[in-house]
Amino acid sequence: MKIALVQQANTADREANLARSLKAIGEAATAGARLVVLQELHTGLYFCQTEDTDVFDQAEPIPGPSTQALSEAAAKHGVVIVGSLFERRAAGLYHNTAVVLDADGRLAGTYRKMHIPDDPGYYEKFYFTPGDLGFEPVDTAVGRLGVLVCWDQWFPEAARLMALAGAELLIYPTAIGWNPEDPEDEQARQREAWITIQRAHAVANGLPVVSVNRTGFEADPSGVTAGSRFWGSSFVCGPQGEFLAQAPTDQETVLVAEVDMARAEQVRRIWPYLRDRRIDAYQDLLRRYRD
Repeated sequence: MKIALVQQANTADREANLARSLKAIGEAATAGARLVVLQELHTGLYFCQTEDTDVFDQAEPIPGPSTQALSEAAAKHGVVIVGSLFERRAAGLYHNTAVVLDADGRLAGTYRKMHIPDDPGYYEKFYFTPGDLGFEPVDTAVGRLGVLVCWDQWFPEAARLMALAGAELLIYPTAIGWNPEDPEDEQARQREAWITIQRAHAVANGLPVVSVNRTGFEADPSGVTAGSRFWGSSFVCGPQGEFLAQAPTDQETVLVAEVDMARAEQVRRIWPYLRDRRIDAYQDLLRRYRD
């Protein structure tokens, strides 16, 4: 199966961002992709660099305008689309939510981001309520998709639970970048850690992994920090963590990779981690910490 990742640099013009995403979906379909994955919060700037109540005006219901546009694109091109939206569930209740549109345009499912960061430049707890839908894969025309979002990608528990629920592919829409003031060696370590942890999820679960990140520089509206330079580097890897395709750090691109969806079965036969798990000995994983 061909999978396309849309790595994009965003502006404050939300309609233009969505239009460019839709154009990229068409390009991906022309290239033969059956699944197209967009980056985290792809309709706008990454607004979590600051805390601003006016930003909540950008949130929208699901279904809503963006899901309608993605639905029409999915049906038009006959592709499955994974999008990422700022969901307004109710007044004062908002989520960072991934949506999955099936190849016939139907809203196949949603995933609300479970792990919410709160770090300088990533003040997501101000905006997003932690997800309450659990780690449930979404069934589509191209298979059972284990969709997670950005900060989720650092947690092996999330990947494992998606795998245990039958996910055939792990997908991570992402918005992560460098502090431009960090030294180059620290920037390199952060990017490599981000790549390594996700490749490890592929290996540990015997599943392909798709990670799509934004690129470009976005200023801090408050001027408190030096802003964020998103490091792109979107990639697809196979069930042994092998790279199948990787995008550059600093360019917009529609990255297309071919994934052998049957290969996970073969890999799991020679590396049977699910068989050898000691589920009788993992009780302490439900504790915050062993004092």
